[in-house]
Amino acid sequence: MCIRERGGGGRKSKRTRREEYEAQSSPMLSGVQVPRGDGSTVVRLRQGASLADFAERIGASSAALITVLFRMGEMATMNQSLDEDTFKLLGAELGYEVEVLSAEDEDREILESFDINLEEEELLEDEENLKPRPPVVTVMGHVDHGKTKLLDAFRHSRVEGTESGGITQAIGAFQTDIEYEGETRAITFIDTPGHEAFTQMRARGADITDIAILVVAADDGVMPQTVEAINHAQSAGVKIIVAVNKIDVEGANPQKVRSQLTEYGLIAEEYGGDTMFLDVSAKQRIGIDDLLEAILYVADAELELKANPDRTARGVAIEAKLDQGRGSVITALVQTGTLRISDPIVVGIAHGRVRAMFDASGNPVKEAGPSMPVQVLGLDAVPSAGDAFLVADDERTARQIAEQRESAQRAASLARRRKRVSLENLGDVLKEGSVETLNLIIKGDSSGAVEALESSLLDIEVDDEVALQIIHRGVGAITQNDVNLATVDNAVIIGFNVRPAERVADMAEREGVEMKFYSVIYQAIEEVEAALKGMLKPVLEEVQLGSAEVRQLFRSGKAGTIAGSIVRTGAIKRGAKARLVRDGVVVQPELEIVSLRREKDDVTEVREGYECGITLGYRDIHEGDIIETFEMQEKARS
Repeated sequence: MCIRERGGGGRKSKRTRREEYEAQSSPMLSGVQVPRGDGSTVVRLRQGASLADFAERIGASSAALITVLFRMGEMATMNQSLDEDTFKLLGAELGYEVEVLSAEDEDREILESFDINLEEEELLEDEENLKPRPPVVTVMGHVDHGKTKLLDAFRHSRVEGTESGGITQAIGAFQTDIEYEGETRAITFIDTPGHEAFTQMRARGADITDIAILVVAADDGVMPQTVEAINHAQSAGVKIIVAVNKIDVEGANPQKVRSQLTEYGLIAEEYGGDTMFLDVSAKQRIGIDDLLEAILYVADAELELKANPDRTARGVAIEAKLDQGRGSVITALVQTGTLRISDPIVVGIAHGRVRAMFDASGNPVKEAGPSMPVQVLGLDAVPSAGDAFLVADDERTARQIAEQRESAQRAASLARRRKRVSLENLGDVLKEGSVETLNLIIKGDSSGAVEALESSLLDIEVDDEVALQIIHRGVGAITQNDVNLATVDNAVIIGFNVRPAERVADMAEREGVEMKFYSVIYQAIEEVEAALKGMLKPVLEEVQLGSAEVRQLFRSGKAGTIAGSIVRTGAIKRGAKARLVRDGVVVQPELEIVSLRREKDDVTEVREGYECGITLGYRDIHEGDIIETFEMQEKARS
């Protein structure tokens, strides 16, 4: 049999091709057929993508990628959602640069698949179609500095009396008309809560506003949430007008406020800066007209506020809640276009058709133009506060957009919740089973309140020994499904301004599920923090009971070595823990006072200055040794 060498143009055997592939592959890829990239090949993946999605993008089999991942020390299944770090490590190993789409980019791709490009629509707006719109103003500031009273002065309706704990706990919006330079002008106001728990809600308010009114009490000055509000407004590029409130109260010092705010880049015009400061008293209605005129002056002089009212509506859901009898209700702020009754609408993962609209006074309206806030009914679910809304071509398209968004959110959530178990950290993961976890289910009357409560609870710092996990959150009454989930995961249900639905309370009692109800957010935070501290294992500290010096030793066949001793300090108690100390060195740390005798009598305790016979159950005792007794007592944790 003749064997001839194959030339360069001959066919290579399977074995030769495999050996060449393995030679150019890393040790992780040895024997695994995976197409390699050149190091600069970019693979774009959505958040929460699976290994199968990655395999499809690079033309590989899922089984091969599972093998590579396993050899890297990572375990995953084909359809499991993986996090960004895992994909980037795998991509680097295979020669690909992995880019995981942000939530905004992913949503943009979803909309583009339906021929909706919001950025292009904005760029293609004809200047002739743009018309002036009312300014959107956000009122921000520290709790109890008078924001609610200031808004009350604007709209002549009292809000404070309906707010639990004297603080505003939901975003509201309304529009007011004033006479300015001979014409009637509208201003849209958005109220954001001032309590520190509502950081995210204030941030959302700054993102959708044109002008921010920073309310600072003249008698209190700059406070933590004042600084926070400044940061939100400045990061959003929003023009700030400072309203120095409570100028009529004792101890008011408006000039001090001006001085304090210079540290944060807000320099009053009278000091040579460009920030308008107005002294007002919301309670006495002093300076309110000047403040309203200042808003319109800034809007006209420094901002060019225009929108096209003749196109399909786009905007944002300022607030969303579940209303008994009316279903899902959102407070929508129209940013461009005009929203009309019967328009097919999609808001985040919710969709539907506009069934009814109401203005801030509760009056029904048929359409809402740019910068107009309205309550909208007709959605199939409760979206998240801050979700953008848009009018789709038809209800079918709206439903498909909502379903794709929901699917993307679910995949991203699974990826975030996935515990990365590798061969290296398997022991650490198993050890985590000893960590105490408090599982919570949060239900509230509005998505904004639920979001704020969740954020505040997750910020609680206690100890590495305990953990807090929010396993579900939602809007509306507590349902049987919530109780079932709490039963399975051993969770506590927190209801914020909501109550259990019919027969749910009985079911929770029967299943042993604890439900806690609150109407003020900081009470919920305090009680949860106390519960977490209660889950901490007690800290034990050693407390000295007494010490005795060994004077003489006696041998007993039955009792062993008996130490004839005199009690030097405290008291020696039978059954107490003890240690044996010789020349200042602990000889035996874990002993026990087995028996204790005074003369011929067994006793339970011998006090300082008395002699006694001590049996430790230990033979190597010398004269002059010190027997120290102690006990472990629980120490309160801070």
